[in-house]
Amino acid sequence: MGTKTQSSQWKFPGVSSTDVDKTSEKQHQFNVEIFFDHKGIVRKEFVPLSQKINPVFYGEVLKRLQKNVRRKQSDQWRNNTWLLHHDNEPAHAALLPRRFLTDNNMTVVPYPPYSHDLANGDFFLFPKLKMKLKGRRFQTSEENQAESQAVLNTLRENDFQECFKKLAATLGSLSSLRMGLF
Repeated sequence: MGTKTQSSQWKFPGVSSTDVDKTSEKQHQFNVEIFFDHKGIVRKEFVPLSQKINPVFYGEVLKRLQKNVRRKQSDQWRNNTWLLHHDNEPAHAALLPRRFLTDNNMTVVPYPPYSHDLANGDFFLFPKLKMKLKGRRFQTSEENQAESQAVLNTLRENDFQECFKKLAATLGSLSSLRMGLF
């Protein structure tokens, strides 16, 4: 009969649970850092699970984001009319990234504490990815990233605009966020 944990595991007859390498599923997973505005994705980075997203790493991500904004939204960059809205993750709120943002005159929309419902990636972008990729197994990280990219490519400008409208309605008077980056 076995333990409660053993009886709840799926396995083929004749294969013990120790024969299954549980870490093999994780080797093809990754984190993704995505910044988008009302027109679409401005910058994304697929990050291996082995990479810690710490203040130093996030500071480097912000440097690459800055270059993308300068190139893709040059008018907004010159006029300093774009905004950054990111959550209160420790790597995002640490001194190093905050100093970089201040030194480069990058305007950050304050993120209210304990407001997980305001993370656009969490209620807009990531559910779309999860819905399309749910239950799928990938042989390689590259295959997983390619499929994730294919899902992201299906999103249209009006999807992003609708996202910002919902956020603006949630925040009330902060309708200017429609032009910001997440």
